[in-house]
Amino acid sequence: MSNEIIFFGAFALFIILMLALDLGLFNKKDQPVSLKQAGIMSAIWVSCAIGFYFFLRIQGHILHDIQDEAHLIEVVQKNQHNIVLNGTSFEENLIKYKNNLSLEFITGYVIEYALSVDNIFVMVLIFSAFGVKEKYYHRVLFWGILGAVIMRFLFIFIGATLISKFGWILYLFGAFLIYSGIMMFINREGDDEIDPENHKVVKLASKFFPVYPDFVGNKFFHKVDGKQYITPLFLVLLIIEFTDVIFAVDSIPAIFAVTKDPYIVFFSNIFAILGLRSMFFLLVNVIHKFHYLKTGLAFLLVFIGIKMLGHHYLKEWGFTTAHSLYIIIGILVISVVASLAFPKREKTIY
Repeated sequence: MSNEIIFFGAFALFIILMLALDLGLFNKKDQPVSLKQAGIMSAIWVSCAIGFYFFLRIQGHILHDIQDEAHLIEVVQKNQHNIVLNGTSFEENLIKYKNNLSLEFITGYVIEYALSVDNIFVMVLIFSAFGVKEKYYHRVLFWGILGAVIMRFLFIFIGATLISKFGWILYLFGAFLIYSGIMMFINREGDDEIDPENHKVVKLASKFFPVYPDFVGNKFFHKVDGKQYITPLFLVLLIIEFTDVIFAVDSIPAIFAVTKDPYIVFFSNIFAILGLRSMFFLLVNVIHKFHYLKTGLAFLLVFIGIKMLGHHYLKEWGFTTAHSLYIIIGILVISVVASLAFPKREKTIY
């Protein structure tokens, strides 16, 4: 257990350093994030995730400090890894374990990254509804994503504890994901609207804190005559945090369909979440072009839900983590290609 804590601590330190780089290098002053800056940070975060994949593939045994065959079997059984240890030696079985561990990580990462795109749709609506200036987007998203990291940590490890004690919860997760996918498909053409004055988060925050009526630069708080107010920008931050909680209800169970190892769930989730800010600035002006993406995400949730409900049968049929990854990538590629090949017709106004 001590080795897991050390590994987790080193990962947390790496994330802190990367966030410090992000905040210091690309947010020295309030200004709109350029496409070039967003591209650089997106490339860095994706490269980090790919690098972590190869690290797990080569040194994945370090995570749980696996030293012998008995410990390897214990870890595989505890985390329900979808592999059969039938190698002729400990070394062969360890290689199989590390290959599967890295595949679980990258599959979870792709799932979370894809579902984050739907989050971007909502973020665009939030900023637009509140009239937030583009130069303040980065500040709100940075602190919003930092808060999301903390909340995801709690959700994931609480979820892992519940799953280890009550295995039947996986079936509830599976049914919920199928329901979420069906509802997303039904409402895929709906025009989401956000009412700043009547939003639940705004009403709740207004009961406990006085709200200043106007934006005050990039400030979240503003003091007038000795009285502390929260600004509209802070309300936007609260709504984004609330929105992430809603999305986490779908995305975290989805990754548990791939792996039951809470550390891999956390690593894949966090890499995707940290890349969300830069992806937002890359897609904010073109997100509307991927109109079939919601349909693809709906099919993705249904597939993962079905996989959760039938994981025992799928394992007997030889369905592996790699098969899941191929199907997930296939769904996403088809939805993106279809969006570009069949662009949405603009409504003509006479």
